[in-house]
Amino acid sequence: MTTTDDSISPFRIDVPRRALDDLRTRLDLTRWPDELPGVGWAYGVPRAYLQELVRHWRHTYDWRAAEARLNEWSQFTTTIDGANVHFAHLRSPEPGATPLLMTHGWPGSFVEFTEVAGPLTDPRAHGGDPDDAFHLVLPSIPGFGFSGPTADTGWEFKRVAHAFAVLMERLGYERYGVQGGDWGAAISRELGRIRPEQVVGVHLNLIPGAGASREPSEEELERLSPAERARTLASWERMREWTRERQGYADIQSTRPQTLAYALTDSPVGQLAWISEKFMEWSDSGGRPEGAVDRDHMLTNVMLYWLTGTAGSSARIYYERAHAARAGAPPESSTAPTALADFPRDNFIPLRHIAERTNNIVRWTSFDRGGHFPAMEVPELLTGDIRAFFRSLPPGPAAGPTPASSSGH
Repeated sequence: MTTTDDSISPFRIDVPRRALDDLRTRLDLTRWPDELPGVGWAYGVPRAYLQELVRHWRHTYDWRAAEARLNEWSQFTTTIDGANVHFAHLRSPEPGATPLLMTHGWPGSFVEFTEVAGPLTDPRAHGGDPDDAFHLVLPSIPGFGFSGPTADTGWEFKRVAHAFAVLMERLGYERYGVQGGDWGAAISRELGRIRPEQVVGVHLNLIPGAGASREPSEEELERLSPAERARTLASWERMREWTRERQGYADIQSTRPQTLAYALTDSPVGQLAWISEKFMEWSDSGGRPEGAVDRDHMLTNVMLYWLTGTAGSSARIYYERAHAARAGAPPESSTAPTALADFPRDNFIPLRHIAERTNNIVRWTSFDRGGHFPAMEVPELLTGDIRAFFRSLPPGPAAGPTPASSSGH
């Protein structure tokens, strides 16, 4: 439901049966391509793997169960800067909880946070300290899922950050934390940069612009400790491998998202392949996405792209960033207290000596497992690090209103 003013309207997921019948028909009528023998994942998603996953999607996966679970969350929509913004607002039973805006990336969605939402909002019920409780705001990025499609150009991460600042104001939160990975990291970091008086802390599981973007010189390496020197060389090697083998999807979405949209909006198997490949490559998967992320959880995430027809509009964030002012420039400096949860199987290896040039790094935790989707892969590790970071921040003014004063949203 789209509004035209500052109002906030309740939202409930209710996918028409005809949309699910159409999906089943399309899955039954899939036209499968040929495949070279013995190449595994080298050329993309293996056909046998995808056929098995499609059979599960068609015959076993239960969208209605997933829909019912998501509808346990209080969800809303509001119009900001001409865009429909969908969000879940999960208020803690603890009156002193810290408001926390958590933002997904691509190819994710607010579904990513289903395993961390309970422990973060109600730690008392999950064996934690009630002082670590959060009121969660989980928006869908404009152009993604129920916040899409967008109707005008220019929705890159800076514009999204401004929109989410307005969202938090509408909810009555004067002070709050932010958290994110992927595009959610860029959005969260930007929010901390532009609203330092409102954002008490920025927790990231990816830090923009902190990897090795070029081969380090001998002089640069000599200035580093042995451990940081080895990490810098590893970061450069991963960047080279990324550029050589994994960057194609981003190049397409940065240049021709509309052309790509026709295929992904017409073929559910195409949409599934486009996303499931990333869950394999970017997670601590051991060679199969299910090694890191529950199969049905991944399919629910894919369903949000398919059912809303937002393959193209979500891809446009890449185009808008690539064609925006200062595209490719180093990140602008931020004074907000910032923490990084560093997971080893993420796309890039971040370097602290680079991150500290433009970020106020106050916490840096490197884990021995997990990848690009930690809220889905290792929710207990992410939850623990978020709690520890915000617990460590110095006390300040009240973070925001209690649930009773937030106008029922």
